[in-house]
Amino acid sequence: MTSPLITAAELAADLDTDRPPVLLDIRWQLGGPPGAEEYAAGHLPGAHYLDLDRELAAPPGAAGRHPLPDVEVFGAALRRAGVRADRAVVVYDAGPATSAARAWWVLRWAGHPDVRVLDGGLAAWRAAGLPESVEQPADEQGDFKPEPGALPTVDAAGAAELARTGLLLDARAGERYRGEVEPVDPRAGHIPGAVSAPTAENLAADGRFLPPAVLAERFRALGVDGATEVAVYCGSGVTAAHQLLALTVAGHPGLTLYPGSWSEWSADPANPVATGA
Repeated sequence: MTSPLITAAELAADLDTDRPPVLLDIRWQLGGPPGAEEYAAGHLPGAHYLDLDRELAAPPGAAGRHPLPDVEVFGAALRRAGVRADRAVVVYDAGPATSAARAWWVLRWAGHPDVRVLDGGLAAWRAAGLPESVEQPADEQGDFKPEPGALPTVDAAGAAELARTGLLLDARAGERYRGEVEPVDPRAGHIPGAVSAPTAENLAADGRFLPPAVLAERFRALGVDGATEVAVYCGSGVTAAHQLLALTVAGHPGLTLYPGSWSEWSADPANPVATGA
């Protein structure tokens, strides 16, 4: 299996070829500042900026804070950035790959066959002493047309069922899982039966992903055995994609996302909530 990650050195070499990958800058963080401002201040040469809130998600509502994107809006944004069905894509963010993983997952869900994430993000690129640019490339004319459904998803009922019969991983920080704090969503706690698996534990101190064998052991200890059906959720479907990326690195591709995640679950008073460890 080809790794879904690419190092800064590997990317620099790929960009210096006759057919370089399309670069997408996905910088975003909950509560700001806007990623577009950071992009304007410096980005990988040739990279196009995509807005996670507007182009990688539909407007917030009953389906959560980051529902799956409108296919027409998403497709138009990708084509403006030059995304083609037969051309590799590399996505990156500031470093931890949280928002880049959302772009990776949504592109794969939409049927793109060749998407990778810059391991360590812009921080790793800068640490390698590689060049940046403030020039915004002109809109391009890609040909990629999203065909949703290439990766599996579940709704709230499906997530509840998997928490009982399979393995449902909660990718949020431990204190949010336990219900000690809830900075964003209506209620604190977790889906009953879910297992805490914070995404921060996927990364080394330098912000890069842990080696595949280490990640495989981590997920094995959490119950990922290759036979049990697994789904992942988080606050709104962003860090859950990071978990699915880590699972893919560990040798478990194609596992299931609950897109609405806690933002959808906690907003429905009919859904039960568990707290504690």
